[in-house]
Amino acid sequence: MFTGIIEAIGSVEAVAELEGGRRFHIAAPFAGELRVDESVAVNGTCLTVVAHDAATFEAIAIEETLAKTSLGDLQAGSLVNLERAMRAGGRLDGHIVQGHVDATGTVDSIEALDDSWLVRVRYPETFAPYLIPVGSIALDGISLTVARLDDDALTAAIIPHTWTHTTVHTWQPGRRVNLEFDLIGKYVVRALERGVGPVAS
Repeated sequence: MFTGIIEAIGSVEAVAELEGGRRFHIAAPFAGELRVDESVAVNGTCLTVVAHDAATFEAIAIEETLAKTSLGDLQAGSLVNLERAMRAGGRLDGHIVQGHVDATGTVDSIEALDDSWLVRVRYPETFAPYLIPVGSIALDGISLTVARLDDDALTAAIIPHTWTHTTVHTWQPGRRVNLEFDLIGKYVVRALERGVGPVAS
């Protein structure tokens, strides 16, 4: 489990094609602290560390992951948001993020204000039930609050710290971003769709 509070910006060093997936070689400031089989969220996608050294780690994305996320767009030199899994007993400063991407969206516009930025992202309309004004959304792994909500687009307000400490400052209109909708909201919608009533005590 993750929190959506980005720990570091990493850099893709190399991408290798595999049968049924791709192997990513990523430079990260905490690479030397990792262990094989540990989980790292890369642009909000939970991947397993398969190798590492003092400066880099390697992870594999299978075809299913590449199809549902924007990881297939990564190439050598791409910057990525990185977060290690939350430790039990740690503070949940963002919101509950699984690292299981629901869909990809597209950056529609970025508006600079005096001390913040508004990022508008278009999303598949089928996911509209999982969004509410001032609710939580993970964009490329970043825990953000929905500031404005339209039928097919959401707007998130970006504070200066998030702007400089994540990859948001590199985004341009047309960029694909990974979307993970709020876990609790998804369970509530699922229960209502199935007509689940109150649980007897």
